[in-house]
Amino acid sequence: MTQPSPLNLDRYVPALLTFLTNKMASGASACYRKHFGIGIVEWRVLAMLAVEDHISANRVVQAIGLDKGAVSRALKSLEHDGYVSTEIDAGDARRYTVSLTSAGRKVHDEVLVTALERERLLLATLSNDEIEMLIDFLHRMSDQLDEVNAVEPVVRQ
Repeated sequence: MTQPSPLNLDRYVPALLTFLTNKMASGASACYRKHFGIGIVEWRVLAMLAVEDHISANRVVQAIGLDKGAVSRALKSLEHDGYVSTEIDAGDARRYTVSLTSAGRKVHDEVLVTALERERLLLATLSNDEIEMLIDFLHRMSDQLDEVNAVEPVVRQ
């Protein structure tokens, strides 16, 4: 049986997306830790709570696509630092909701300036039309994830 050719990593879209996001995330994490005292996971949680406040930890996990453990650790750190508060859900005492505190809103707003500058630089070589096209492509690819993640390998005997 012949061996399949190796992936062309310059053209394999999942690898290109992964490499880009990994490098962006590690750069952001280093920058945000140095200047604001939070890492990339904490930033993602703060950003999510700025958009949709007073939500469950499970909603945070669902929305930003990180594993429960990472979100749980980030929430504990953010609560310890006074950036988020938790309270028991009035409708279900087994659940709690998370909200930004005023200190959390302040650090969010400070990091946001840097995050938007990083995005501006990332997209600097693209025209406005290309940026809109890229955003459309990313949304369309995201819409395919259920189908992509349902793929089972073909097992050869």
